Amino acid sequence: MRSILATIGLITMLSTTSAAAEGGTITVSGTGNVSVVPDMANITLGVFNTAATAQEAVSGMSDSIGAVIDGLLEAGIDETDIQTSSLRVNPIQDYNADSDRSRITGYSAQSMVTVRVTEIDELGVILDQVLSNGANQLNGLQFDVADREPHLNAARERAVADAMAKAQIYTNAAGVSLGGIVSMSESGGRVAPVAMEMSNARASGVPVAAGDISISANVTMTYAIED
Repeated sequence: MRSILATIGLITMLSTTSAAAEGGTITVSGTGNVSVVPDMANITLGVFNTAATAQEAVSGMSDSIGAVIDGLLEAGIDETDIQTSSLRVNPIQDYNADSDRSRITGYSAQSMVTVRVTEIDELGVILDQVLSNGANQLNGLQFDVADREPHLNAARERAVADAMAKAQIYTNAAGVSLGGIVSMSESGGRVAPVAMEMSNARASGVPVAAGDISISANVTMTYAIED
């Protein structure tokens, strides 16, 4: 057994020495970004209601959120693009500092829904309608693009080109030649949707500017170095 281990160790040492003699490697990273005009938006909105009892709070909230959802359907939003994201019922407590005790003075009920809007041009009208129908919680909207893959691939191509350019600059500066690619790996690619914070105020034909979204890709490449 010791003989076998010794042989393996010798082979490993010789292989490492041979690789070092042939030349080292250089590892670089590259980033690619693509700006895209969004073609959809996600809205998170809801209803917050308070009442003396939990049942009354939930009942009032249910009526309002039902009216909001009906309005969305009437505006042409597909039922599959409307999803309840949270539902909460909490006691409202009043703290008395003198007695160091709290008492329940009522209850609050909140329901939030996430809505996918594929007609960007109608977004302002839809926002106005949901607010008119009773929505009093509008946590914001986020612009996005439905088909990300072609844009992500374009960002990947730019990331590779960026890494290759860096590798060439470094090897030229060091006075050595750039060899073939030893390894490549992708990391941290992301889509950065445009987010807009909205107030709870009602508005008529809410003005909305979508802007662009940024799709990025990152790659790490290792090249062989030739003397």
